[in-house]
Amino acid sequence: MTSGAQGSGGTETSGSGDIARTLELLWDTGRRPSRGPKPTLTLDRIVEAAVQVADAEGLEGLSMRRVAAELGTGTMSLYRYVPGKGELLDLMLDRVQRPSENPADLGDGGWRAALEALARATLALYRRHPWLLHVNQSRPILGPSALDGMEKVLTRIRPMGLSDPELVSAIIMIDGYVVGAARTQLYQLEAERRTGLTDAEFWQAQVPVLEKAMASGRYPVMASLSEDTFGPDFDHFEFGLQRILDGLEVLVERRRRSPEPAEDRAQNGS
Repeated sequence: MTSGAQGSGGTETSGSGDIARTLELLWDTGRRPSRGPKPTLTLDRIVEAAVQVADAEGLEGLSMRRVAAELGTGTMSLYRYVPGKGELLDLMLDRVQRPSENPADLGDGGWRAALEALARATLALYRRHPWLLHVNQSRPILGPSALDGMEKVLTRIRPMGLSDPELVSAIIMIDGYVVGAARTQLYQLEAERRTGLTDAEFWQAQVPVLEKAMASGRYPVMASLSEDTFGPDFDHFEFGLQRILDGLEVLVERRRRSPEPAEDRAQNGS
C-alpha cells in the first residue's frame, strides 16, 4: 500500500498517491515506449480487475498482489503500469464515475429533472460499488470521467439562474444527501449479514418491550402514530429528494422574480 493511502476510521483516501503520476495516468500524458515487445497487460485491464476485486471483497481485500492474482500475473508486472495502490484507487474512482453517453439518462426535462436523475444514478452507483462509501473523497483527483460528468450536469442546470458557486453547491448538496442514504442502506445490509437477523426479525425482537413502553403513557405522540409509520412502503429517499428539489425551486423562482447582482449574491450568501 502506498504510504498515506489508509485514512482514519478504516477508510481509504483519494489523492494519497503520487498526484503528478496519477494525473499522467488519468489523462494519458505520460511518455510511452516507442519500441520493445508488446505489453501483455494494459492499464485498463488492471483498473477493471481492481474494481472487480473491490466490488467482490471490499477495499480490505484490495491489494496489488490480489489484483495481480485476478489477472493471472506476477505482482511486479503491475508496477510497470501503476506505481501503487494509492494511484490505482484514484484510477478506479474515475473509472466507476464514467458518465452515461445517453443524454436521456439525465432526465428529459429541465434542471429539476437533471438533479433528480443525478441523485438516482448516484445512489445506483453506490449500490453497485459499496466500497465507494469507504473512500474519503474530500480532495479528489479530477480525471476525465469526473470532469465529463460535471460538465454534463452543469450544462443541464445552468438555466437555474444561480451563481456558479451556487450551482456547484446544489450538486454537492444532492451528493451529500445521496451519500447519507446510501450509507444507511449499506449499514443495514452489513448488520443483517453480521448478525444473521433480517431487518424484520430485528425489529420483531423488540416488539414486546416497545409495546409496554407505548402503553406506559410516557410517549403519547409516538403511541399515537399510525401503524404504517415505520413500514417499508414509504420511500424516505424519494421524499427527502423531492423536498430538497422543492427548496431549490423556491430559490430559482425568487431569483427569477428579483435577480440580484452577482456581487450582492456573493456578499449575502444567497
